[in-house]
Amino acid sequence: MNRFGYVRVATAIPQVKVADCTFNVQQIESLIAQAEGRGVSIICFPELCITSATAGDLMYQELLITGSENALFKLLDFTRSLNIVSIVGMPVRIGALLIDSAVVVQGGKIHAVIPNKPLGNCATMLCGNTVSVSQDTLIRTNETYIGITIGDDITQPKPQCGCLCQAGAEIIFNLASAKELIGTHRNIHRQMSVASSQCNCAYVLSSCGYGESTADAVYAGHALIYEDGELLAENERFSTKEQLIISDVDIELLRHRRQEKTTFMPTTSNIITISSHSLTLESEEPTLHPIRKNPFISNRHMDERYSDILAIQTAGLAKRLTHTGAKTLVVGISGGLDSTLALLVCAKTIDMLHRGRKDIIAITMPGFGTSDRTYTNALTLMESLGVTQREISIKEACLLHLSDICHSTDNHDVTYENSQARERTQILMDIANDTGGLVVGTGDLSELALGWCTFNGDQMSNYAVNCSIPKTLMQHIVRWIAKNTEDKTISDTLLDIVDTPISPELTPADDEGKIQQKTENLVGPYELHDFFLYHTIRNGFRPAKILFIAKQAFKGEYTEEELIHWLTTFCRRFITQQFKRSCSPDGPQVGSVTLIPTQWHMPSDASSSEWLNNIVQ
Repeated sequence: MNRFGYVRVATAIPQVKVADCTFNVQQIESLIAQAEGRGVSIICFPELCITSATAGDLMYQELLITGSENALFKLLDFTRSLNIVSIVGMPVRIGALLIDSAVVVQGGKIHAVIPNKPLGNCATMLCGNTVSVSQDTLIRTNETYIGITIGDDITQPKPQCGCLCQAGAEIIFNLASAKELIGTHRNIHRQMSVASSQCNCAYVLSSCGYGESTADAVYAGHALIYEDGELLAENERFSTKEQLIISDVDIELLRHRRQEKTTFMPTTSNIITISSHSLTLESEEPTLHPIRKNPFISNRHMDERYSDILAIQTAGLAKRLTHTGAKTLVVGISGGLDSTLALLVCAKTIDMLHRGRKDIIAITMPGFGTSDRTYTNALTLMESLGVTQREISIKEACLLHLSDICHSTDNHDVTYENSQARERTQILMDIANDTGGLVVGTGDLSELALGWCTFNGDQMSNYAVNCSIPKTLMQHIVRWIAKNTEDKTISDTLLDIVDTPISPELTPADDEGKIQQKTENLVGPYELHDFFLYHTIRNGFRPAKILFIAKQAFKGEYTEEELIHWLTTFCRRFITQQFKRSCSPDGPQVGSVTLIPTQWHMPSDASSSEWLNNIVQ
């Protein structure tokens, strides 16, 4: 495996001729050569690809059996100087039986035979060599552990791929011959996604294609590569040409996902070691592993995903409201993104509990930096939702406080900013006390990750509905709500809020009343920080690897120097700001990445030096 944990694999669909072993092995050799030239470590071919899977009773003819062994002799000679591991399908004599098998070839040697049925641990003579035969065999290369299955194993009540993964296999190669029927393609995708997710493995499928007999069925040729539930690469079905599908599998990611599970136990039985070459990726060479620029956002099942997020937030707040017996929900409204989503969740919660929206006390608290745009949007949204509106300016209170502590109002430092955040929190808490209410927090996951919140200020509430939602996802959720509401005023207001620059608005606006303090100019772009956060928490990646994939994901948008600068900012702030997360309020987890104290455990006095030193290596 290379220094970033990638293994390059391939699935190939060769052209075949039924029962023509000489022609078939030539096509196989051609694809192996192409894959070797592109840095592939392991390649697999369809079930019975040397003879063709549709040879029928010809398969038991001595001529074809001998022909398949002679073709394998040719393949061994062809691969003698190659490092690539090749997995091919053919019938193999095992004792008195002729068994549909996968043969593992590398460097001119047969390393293992994997039968399509349990035979125990035995051996057979093949091409003049005694070869181990076992369905439970794991192949250990320099890079990873692989398991091999044949046919429709994935559809069985207890699939062999699961047993292999429990024993340590990280990549499953499946040699198949699936007939193409209505719905077959969709079912294969679903099954591979589920299997690779359950087993935290990569799943590589190669299924018979063009050239197989069409006497009673058609074989479309499925070549798919999945990794932990996600599709990495696939081919075009029904092609009349040979196909080679290549992707890099992230073994480091898979191992991270498995670390906290007890399902995967190491084994010492039936392991065959092959010394294969490792993929080398230079610092500027992109990986063939797909990288999403916005990992928290998926366009698949968008309506269902966003509806689920709102339902989780609503259910959490409803439980807290009924449990505490609170009479009101108190929320501060700035006209910004976070408080907007929190207010929408409050409205949805009150509606679900069949209470009047006047039980929501929405308070806008203009300060030194409040812009005309956010102020107007806050008022419009509160009025349109029919909640109880209150406006309390914090300017005089903050001026008095700054005077009391002898701090100049011309000094717009952290004291100046935090005094406003804490004044707003005091107002919300006191009004909640006065009305028997519960303060609903507005802060999001991205702010928690960076510690971009005031300790005992906007960090604090009674229940934080947005605490597991990153900023990039929040923008999409609010835009989705806007597009799915029938009230045009609400829709237009929400869309304008999404388009408003993100700002804490703690320093004075410009002469035209527009936002002057922009968060992303100060702390960095949220699309980068959310990218860094996802790969740090979800995948456990080192900063050097995060930088490597960020250069690919954001190519042409940020220079390497900019990425290093903001990744340094992220690592430093993420480690040092844990003290704010350790005492943050309760809130619902909505996705796999969260920093709520019960789920993310980290000492507040951890050192960031290892992370900072790892960024550029």
